[in-house]
Amino acid sequence: MPARVTVLLGFFIVVIIWSTTPLAIKWSGDGPGYLFAVMARMVIGTVIMLLLARIKRVRVPWHRQALLTYSAAGLGIYGAMLSVYWGSQFIASGFISVIFGLTPIVTGIMAYFLLQERGLTPLRLAGILLGVAGLGVIFRRSFGLGELVTLGISAVFVSVLLHALSSVLVKRWHTDLSALSVTTGGLLLATPAYIVTWLLVDGHLPALMPASALWSIIYLGVIATGIGFTLYFYILKHMPASQVALLTLLTPVLALWIGQLFNNEIVGMSAWLGSVLILIGMSIYQWGGLWFQRPGK
Repeated sequence: MPARVTVLLGFFIVVIIWSTTPLAIKWSGDGPGYLFAVMARMVIGTVIMLLLARIKRVRVPWHRQALLTYSAAGLGIYGAMLSVYWGSQFIASGFISVIFGLTPIVTGIMAYFLLQERGLTPLRLAGILLGVAGLGVIFRRSFGLGELVTLGISAVFVSVLLHALSSVLVKRWHTDLSALSVTTGGLLLATPAYIVTWLLVDGHLPALMPASALWSIIYLGVIATGIGFTLYFYILKHMPASQVALLTLLTPVLALWIGQLFNNEIVGMSAWLGSVLILIGMSIYQWGGLWFQRPGK
């Protein structure tokens, strides 16, 4: 299979995984708690990745450049995921994906300063303003739903910042490392941190484990972590960081629809309006220059 086709196939598989992940995150914490859920997911994911690395005979080197790359990946796996799991307790699952729709903007700004990728043109700045306006609409609605909802949305936005920084740093530092090596190395650094966090903050095995929580943890550990992270770092290696962030343009509407269909989540008009503003802003940010380009240029 040609490399371009493989990258595109991986891209769309990640879209499907990311669209279903928010609801699985929410379900996984219902009963066992968010800390146990994310720790168990990462333990399962680490075991899966070590098995895959052994089966495929992929080395996980630990030289200085590799350690920098694993640390960058671990920042997203630990910091970003911990933030989003905590925030998921207080908001509808679809909101997670909507707020992550801002990732292209944040990634693009960071890539501009750290990777010297494309500059911030007036059209791109207009896209940024629309995206921020969309986030503002969502935040405004959250104020009427209580302080915890606002905190949940804020935590997910912190996750966006950490995820974008992780992506850009991985792109900056990883050279000839395989996606499997980056994922495995990142998990080997992040998973012990999760275990320590769980022991310090909670440390108790869950008394209640609903079937939906159990299967969600397994899905997140095997599919979202084992397959999703590997494919994500694979396409990140073969595409510019700002283009990889386009993943978040495709997942919000799917995630909102999945949350409504399978979890009876009520999404008001303001949430849809905020989502539309974010998506329009992201589209202008990424493709506005092409839309307004003169013919023949």
